[in-house]
Formats: sequence, structure tokens, C-alpha cells
Amino acid sequence: MESKWLEWAKQLQSIAQAGLTYSKDVYDLERFELIREISIDIVSQHTDLKKNVIKDLFANETGYATPKVDVRAIVFKDGKILMVQERAEGDWSLPGGWADIGLTPSEVAVKEVKEESGYDVQPVKLVAVTDNKCHPHPPSLYHVYKLFILCELIGGQPAESVETSAVKFFAENDLPPLSAARNTKSQIEMAFQFLKNPEQPIYLD
Repeated sequence: MESKWLEWAKQLQSIAQAGLTYSKDVYDLERFELIREISIDIVSQHTDLKKNVIKDLFANETGYATPKVDVRAIVFKDGKILMVQERAEGDWSLPGGWADIGLTPSEVAVKEVKEESGYDVQPVKLVAVTDNKCHPHPPSLYHVYKLFILCELIGGQPAESVETSAVKFFAENDLPPLSAARNTKSQIEMAFQFLKNPEQPIYLD
């Protein structure tokens, strides 16, 4: 679903990052730096981002380039789904965020729910693994996988956080404005399908 120019830019950046990591020859290193610059030029030509900002985004990691992992928790209560309002933009999302080094996906889900909503949950099962490029998320310079983990509500009280300004459960036919970068309407609908049919297979891609 993403634009070809963005796909090409990310592929070139990935090639450049791997080359700069593993190459020893000075001339090869220069070539990979040039490839990285080309990827930056592509993004610069199609966005309002300044080149130094793009370079910081592209050059903030070393080693072999891999997708970033976003973990989202699915929590139901009385047939309604838990969502938090993002303080930065005002739209709503499932509790979650980037996976943390040293924590399992389940531990990330539990931590994010507590930090963003105030509730205590227990992980139950993996519901879906999606690739952002296959869903109507806004364009991103990162290649992102999302893990959706079904969790059981076991305690806690609703509470705001530094990242969230409201906490609420929503019915499937009464969803709030969604933060499309974090979750799409079809992904929320997918979560409700698992509520209705918990034995269905894990959703992939």
C-alpha cells in the first residue's frame, strides 16, 4: 500500500546500513555512503522533511537493518475494547508502543497497558502479526511489524499518563477517532472478530 518511492528509499537505506556495517574496503564504504545519500534525496524530494532530519532517522541505528516491532494490547471488558487517547494528537489507540530490549512481547504488552491506562492485565494469546505496508497506516520511514496480544483485565484503575490524556472502553459500533499510525479501523474490527470467535487462527501480514 505504501508509495514506491518510499519503498525504494527504505530498501536503499537498508542496503547502505548493512554495507557500512560489514564492509572494510574504503571505496566500498564510500559507495554505501552514496547509496544512503540517494535514499535521503528520494525522501527529501517527496516530503517536507529537511535532509538532516531524514539522515538522523536513517542513521540512528547500526548493524543489519531489521523491521521495528510495535506491540499493541487488546483488552476487553463487557464486550468493549480498551483504548487510550494520545496526548500528542488527541486520537485514540490500543495501549502499546515499541518493543523494549530485554522484555518479551507479553511483558511489553503488560507494561504498556499499566503505564498508559492504569489497568493490570495478564497476556492470553497472540492475535495477529501485521506488516504496516499491508495496511492503511500513514507513510513511515521505518518498516514496522505490529504484534497484537489479547490480554485479560485483572485489576487496576483508569489513569492518565504523560503519553495519554484519557482512558475508555469502546463498543465496536462507537469507535473514537483513531491514531492511524498506531492502529487502523480494520485492525480494531479484527480484534472484535477474535472476541466473537476466539478459536480463529492468528492473523498474519
